This record gives sequence, C-alpha cells and structure tokens, in this order.
Amino acid sequence: MSDLDYINGDMSKFVSTDTNKMKWQESPSGTVWRKRLHLVGPSEAGQVTSLVMYEANSDFHAHSHPGGEEILVLGGTFSDERGDFTAGTYLLNPEGYEHTPFSKEGGIIFVKLRQYPGNDRSQIVVDTQNLEWIESVPGISIKMLYSELNYPEEVSLQKWDGGASPGEISYPQGAELLILKGDLQDENGSYPEMSWIRYPAGFKHTPSSPSGCEFYIKRGGVSSLNSI
Repeated sequence: MSDLDYINGDMSKFVSTDTNKMKWQESPSGTVWRKRLHLVGPSEAGQVTSLVMYEANSDFHAHSHPGGEEILVLGGTFSDERGDFTAGTYLLNPEGYEHTPFSKEGGIIFVKLRQYPGNDRSQIVVDTQNLEWIESVPGISIKMLYSELNYPEEVSLQKWDGGASPGEISYPQGAELLILKGDLQDENGSYPEMSWIRYPAGFKHTPSSPSGCEFYIKRGGVSSLNSI
C-alpha cells in the first residue's frame, strides 16, 4: 500500500462486502492478520474498519488511539493490560487510550479506529452475553451497547426472528452493519453471515430476514467520517 490509501473511502456510497471471500493480509506485527473493509488516510494511521485475527501467542506493539477505538470480540480471546475479553465483549476506548494488545489463545475482532473523536467520551466494556434481548418491535430485539449525549453514534446488537420485515428504514446520518448470524436481504441484495454493509446518510431501504439473523449496527456518524 502507498502512504495514502483508500478502501471504500467514499462515504456517500452504499457498500456491501462478503468478508468470507476476502483473504487475510499480514499486519506489521507478523502474527496479527486483517481484512480491511474501509480505509481513508495513511496506510497504518488512517480511519479504518477491519476484521483482525490474532494468532495464538500473538501480540501487537504498544500504541495509542487518537480518535478512539471500538472493538467487538467475535471469537477466541482478545487481551490487553486491563484483562482478557472473550467472544461477545464490546469495548469502546476513548481518544488517546494506550494499550499493548495480545492474545494467548488467538481470537478474531471487529475493530474501528479513529472514528470516535472526543476526549470526554466514556470508556465502555460490555459482556453482551450477559445482556438480555429487549423487544423493540414485534420480531426484532436489541441489546444497546453505546449511546452518549452530544455524540451522534448509537451502537447496538439486533436479533431478527425468521420472517421479520419491519418496512422501510431510513438512516439520516448513515449506518454500518456486520451480520453475525443468519442473513439479511433488501432490494439491493442478500447479505450472508459476516457481511459488512455501509449505508450513506439519507439512505432508505426495506430489509427483511426470511430465516432470522443477528447483527451489529452503528447508526449515525458515517457522514462525519473522512471521505475521498
């Protein structure tokens, strides 16, 4: 990659990616691998959204997080100085947070870097396995993970029963999804497990899930990200 690079860098565009079809790429650590879904800026210091895989007994050099860091542990265990975080753990590290991540058993995380600016954001650690699903509308339940006064983002997990079809949904400030189980579909296509989707600000669609699904969703904030 060059010093400046772009992957799905135009925030005005709808994007969907089946990450199962992507190959793991080596990171500077040599024992940590990644699938970059979105990158705007310097190759190793831009705004980026990735799937990251830690080999067993792997580590990454100590580093800080200008613009914050968001993590959802998808499998195995992710660790740093605070402790060990197993599958289902959600973390939001505010701007300037420093750590030295590692994994003894190996693990996979979904991570967003430099996308949560603001020195007064809360630091969040949530074991989502211990949260109860709360029904929002018939056939759809949520687990709220992050929402904070004066900031546009709202992050949650959603579970849709088979046959769920809530009608038209709009995203005034955009949204991002990662399908964790099952599949979702709309008039633009079908999105199997481990698909990543980004909807630009103002996007509208009519989604459904014939067989049921679970997904991570971040509403808001897309329009404020760097864009080519």
